[in-house]
Amino acid sequence: MAKYTLKVNGRNRTVDVEPDTPLLYVLRENLALKGPRFGCGLGQCGACTVHLDGQAVRSCLLPIGELKGAVTTLEGLGTSAKPSKLQRAFIDEQAAQCGYCINGMIMAAAALLEKNKFPSESEIREALAGNLCRCGTHQRIVAAIKRAAVA
Repeated sequence: MAKYTLKVNGRNRTVDVEPDTPLLYVLRENLALKGPRFGCGLGQCGACTVHLDGQAVRSCLLPIGELKGAVTTLEGLGTSAKPSKLQRAFIDEQAAQCGYCINGMIMAAAALLEKNKFPSESEIREALAGNLCRCGTHQRIVAAIKRAAVA
């Protein structure tokens, strides 16, 4: 075990874990952040997506010992009482069905909107291409991102 101090959602947090522990496990188990989800464990589904210095990354693939930079999770974008503009758009469009993929979809969309304030539908679809949703709410997800872009 080793002690690591990470900056998560603007706060320094210290954990005592093995260096090969995936960031996802640290976030969920040590820091009780439930936004990032375990999906495939292979970085293919996007359910575990977080931002590392503003870039969308798969937290299931990133060992804590290799972490460099500030982490933002879904909880860092907004709260239940005060959701971010993007989270509010997902709620208004009822973009979640089962909700399992929504963490990854919102985090990928947030990274896109940081770089491109008014993305086209094809740019939105391209940004979400690495995220899987089995419920089929893609149309509502795209509509939510469009809504957030103009809000």
